[in-house]
Amino acid sequence: MTGPARTSLTTLQKGALLALGTAAISGLSIYLNAFGVKQVPDAAVYTTLKNGVAAFLLVGVALSVRGAPQVRRLDGRGRIGVLAIAIIGGSVPFLLFFTGLAMATAPTAAFIHKTLFIWVAVMAVPLLGERFGLIQVGALATLLVGQLLIAPPTGVSWGGGETMILAATFLWSVEVVIAKRLLSGSGISPSVLGAARMGIGFVILVGYLVLTGRAGGLVALGPDAWFWVLVTGTLLAGYVATWYAALALAPATVVTSVLVAAAVVTGVLSAVSKGAAPDIVVVGGYLLVLAGVGLTFVASFLRPVRGDAAARAEA
Repeated sequence: MTGPARTSLTTLQKGALLALGTAAISGLSIYLNAFGVKQVPDAAVYTTLKNGVAAFLLVGVALSVRGAPQVRRLDGRGRIGVLAIAIIGGSVPFLLFFTGLAMATAPTAAFIHKTLFIWVAVMAVPLLGERFGLIQVGALATLLVGQLLIAPPTGVSWGGGETMILAATFLWSVEVVIAKRLLSGSGISPSVLGAARMGIGFVILVGYLVLTGRAGGLVALGPDAWFWVLVTGTLLAGYVATWYAALALAPATVVTSVLVAAAVVTGVLSAVSKGAAPDIVVVGGYLLVLAGVGLTFVASFLRPVRGDAAARAEA
């Protein structure tokens, strides 16, 4: 006699839940980084040190799971992909984003960064072969409207900082496509790819500071600045670890759609710190974003249970 059938989460559902954890980390990180980046005179120095903390933690994890053989087994195309991720994911966009963040506000930065799902959705169909069901299309539309409402009531005043943040967001969207391909077919694990992204990216960032004559800033920080570097670097390690783990399990459009919830986290934290409730239109945007994320989960949990390969192939 057998007991009642036990149900378990599908691969896609696990990825969506991991992405929700990434969104929570991202929302908190952007809020805290808006303070941290202002504690260091040079945003590039701040970014490099923060990424160095994340790289140290992620490389430690990768070594603990014997990740080196995975890298050695990569073919030439796979190694080029990893290097591309380190450049367009782990170094250049960080310089752009945090230099821009030093000039922009946290809610504006969060708004621009969370347009990531739009760029990924545009690329995922032709480049990753992902398909959208009606619920997923509805979720994307709801997220888009919610994002538009979340924009500051007075509008996003555009300047050099906002342009840098948008450029960084676009580079990260390209990284998502490359990372999804590597995680799906190269045999490299999320932990090892994340370590390579941040480790090689850190070396590139240090090289940039040396070439621009600013490397001395790496050893000229006070205790308060180091506190922010350690906190935000640790959060970044958690972000990368959960982000790549989610990408390995779920379609890129699902993962980036769930990530939009981070804008709500950043907005709420900013409102609490200012002691003022958000504008009613912004609140409506938050609710629509949460509804869009909810629809993404509905689409994921209504999907029939199939093998992992089939789950990853659908979007």
